[in-house]
Amino acid sequence: MTSALRRMALAACAVALLGAAAADPADRLRDPAQEARARHLFRDVRCLVCQSESIDESDAALAHDLRQLIRAQIAQGRSDAEIRAYLVSRYGQFVLLTPKASLGNAILWAGPLAVVLAGAAAFLARRRKAASEPAPLSEQEEAELSACYGGDEN
Repeated sequence: MTSALRRMALAACAVALLGAAAADPADRLRDPAQEARARHLFRDVRCLVCQSESIDESDAALAHDLRQLIRAQIAQGRSDAEIRAYLVSRYGQFVLLTPKASLGNAILWAGPLAVVLAGAAAFLARRRKAASEPAPLSEQEEAELSACYGGDEN
């Protein structure tokens, strides 16, 4: 039992050390308010390597470079909007986890829905048309009609 506890304690220490190594104190801004602003921006910038997480969560080298870039721009006095605009001009809208509303983004989001709705409308219209047209007469039915009316079509 003590061996298991030792292993668990060793594993907990290893996780704590790895977590501490991930955030290098030398990289941080001296002003806590600026660092908090930088961390807020990190959560909104996509890691271009991982693509499914923010640069705040990523350990990729490019994410580290982007964190340094954002910190440098904050230290230079740039606003959050200016930093986002710079990142978008350099990497495109994809770099933001919450991109700004634009016609292009609206088309990307609404386009698939419009295609599905158009397909459903076409399907229903075709079904309605098929249901409204009477089925053609079979040969037996035509023969019975001809016998009834004597073959006169008027």
